[in-house]
Amino acid sequence: MRVICAAAMIVLLSGHAFAQSQGEHMQQAGEADKEKTHSQIENEKAAKRAYERSLGTIPDKAAADPWGTVRHDAPPKAAAKAAPAKPRTN
Repeated sequence: MRVICAAAMIVLLSGHAFAQSQGEHMQQAGEADKEKTHSQIENEKAAKRAYERSLGTIPDKAAADPWGTVRHDAPPKAAAKAAPAKPRTN
């Protein structure tokens, strides 16, 4: 029974490792870039131009002042001095 379980675990674990090695090759660090076709270069240029055009259509915003409604434009007035209290006489 142990042999069957061990064999099943090896098969299951090796299946995932084998699947990772299949499919498209991913570029590793230090590898040279693949040569791009003429159509890919043209598509990238068109996408860059479209991006630059879309940035130009964004309207300029004024600086936001979230405390603008709380803060007053005029400086605060000096507080009126209270009359000195009279000393108590009993």
